[in-house]
Amino acid sequence: MKSLLDGSPVFSLSHLKSNLVEFWNSLKAYLYPALFEMQDMSQGERLDCSMAFLCTCLGFVQKGEDVCNKTVSKFFSCIDDIKAIIETDIIAAYEGDPAAESREEIILSYPAFEAIGIYRIAHQLFMLGIPLLPRMLSEYAHAQTGIDIHPGAIIGSHFFIDHGTGVVIGETTVIGSHVKIYQGVTLGAKSFEFTKEGEMIRGRKRHPNIGDNVIIYSGATILGGDTSIGDGCIIGGNVWLTHSVEPNKTVIAAMPETLSRSNK
Repeated sequence: MKSLLDGSPVFSLSHLKSNLVEFWNSLKAYLYPALFEMQDMSQGERLDCSMAFLCTCLGFVQKGEDVCNKTVSKFFSCIDDIKAIIETDIIAAYEGDPAAESREEIILSYPAFEAIGIYRIAHQLFMLGIPLLPRMLSEYAHAQTGIDIHPGAIIGSHFFIDHGTGVVIGETTVIGSHVKIYQGVTLGAKSFEFTKEGEMIRGRKRHPNIGDNVIIYSGATILGGDTSIGDGCIIGGNVWLTHSVEPNKTVIAAMPETLSRSNK
């Protein structure tokens, strides 16, 4: 088991965590300046602030100022695309929840915005090959919202998690566009494979594929890297699936038996 922090001159876990949180908060303020205040800063100053926080965090896991600066440049070259896909998630939330009264309400109060927004940021860092920081960001979102999305998951546009508590989306999950899931859904792995020496085999596809325009209701569990849910499917609440489902199918759990008895 390798250590990323061996030889670090000064390592403060609390310092790293606080800078990651400030990176996300400053980035939100840059993306949505009308909703998040930052001491009357201009947009350029907000951007510089966010870049500085990311550079500080990268200093814990990358060697050399030039390397950190190049990573920051690569990340922020994608920031318009990141905002564009977050905007589709906001639209999905508004169109998918009749209780939503405005985009501002979604941005300021919905746990799905926080969890998915952080996922979009963490996923970009993950794709840049940055160690540790994407997972720390996703676990911060998990702690704040109860929604656990691994930064390695691939998720299309217009993604909405309604309510959200207890949702788990594993590392090798692939989710299409216009997908809506409810609280307590698990997109997970089946039992793990091991070598003859007893070591866990890593790097394999372990989590399911979810097609476009799929709805997954609360408490559903879908497991396995060879499990695919086709486009247009509806997966009912509390369903347990370890096999694929053809497009445009509805899967429901067996109806529970109703017993009549006197409570006296």
